Amino acid sequence: MFTTLIVQPIFNLLVFIYALLPGHNFGLALIIFTIVIRLLLWPLVKRQLHQTKLMRKIQPELKRIQQETKGDRQKQSMMLMELYKEKGINPLGALGPVFLQLPILFGLYLGLQRIVNDNNELINFSYSFIQNLPWMRHLAENIQYFDSTLFGLVDLTRPALSSGNVYWPALLIVLGSAVIQFFTSRQLLPKDKDARSLRAIMKEAGSGKQADQSEVNAAVGRSTQYLLPALIILFTIHLPSLLGLYWLVGGLVAFIQQAIVLRDDETEMEQLAAAPVKTKKTGKKNTIKDASTTPEAEMVATSPAPKKKKATKKKRRK
Repeated sequence: MFTTLIVQPIFNLLVFIYALLPGHNFGLALIIFTIVIRLLLWPLVKRQLHQTKLMRKIQPELKRIQQETKGDRQKQSMMLMELYKEKGINPLGALGPVFLQLPILFGLYLGLQRIVNDNNELINFSYSFIQNLPWMRHLAENIQYFDSTLFGLVDLTRPALSSGNVYWPALLIVLGSAVIQFFTSRQLLPKDKDARSLRAIMKEAGSGKQADQSEVNAAVGRSTQYLLPALIILFTIHLPSLLGLYWLVGGLVAFIQQAIVLRDDETEMEQLAAAPVKTKKTGKKNTIKDASTTPEAEMVATSPAPKKKKATKKKRRK
């Protein structure tokens, strides 16, 4: 069932792009495939980033709750839940895209492993309508025309490290994917100048002082920016560099997407600051305007000159 519902559709989407791509370079097809997957996941990713932005915005309020509760975990948990409910934050909202990408990554690995073991699987594991494409019929006659490289520079079927031998082009892809994962994770972390490391917190707790659980959670979150890149290296260094290329391109696209959303967040805050505010007495919307930028005609039109003329007419009648 997993093969039918996950592995084969993912594999065929990649092969479909490869068969229609001019030049039929499998490395370039994998890059385009990765971008397409990231764009399809954009609504979920955007929701995840929205939750992350909200968490960054409420950092001052989280510190205030910590100071007010002073170690009372039950009270702190209640206040945190009320704050999350008020701000519309789901603490688990950021996990959705992660869980969705795991079967995609695993399915892609199983599909690519078929090609690594036997190039003929490129034809055999494809849907019938893909097999009937001109380039696929050409490959069916002679599979030797299949190019599994990245622009002829990197053999994507070879791992970075195998039997003690280092394949440097693949190793550069692995290291690049780890580096981009580090910056992608760091991009989302709240900026706190007073934040302490997990080691410092545990050292203080060892001396008898009770550790603040929220501070511990924040420190653990910061440590993941180093843990995830290390796991990527350990996971991909012995696998065909096809998977490392997918991770590298996916990380680059994710970094760009996050930069766009976080930039829009700053613009949104500026718009909220300049938005009209209703007054308590009249309920009308008022905005603060700079007099130096107000047109002269507008200043004349809004002046109370007509009232003064009525007042002068009454005096003359008297």
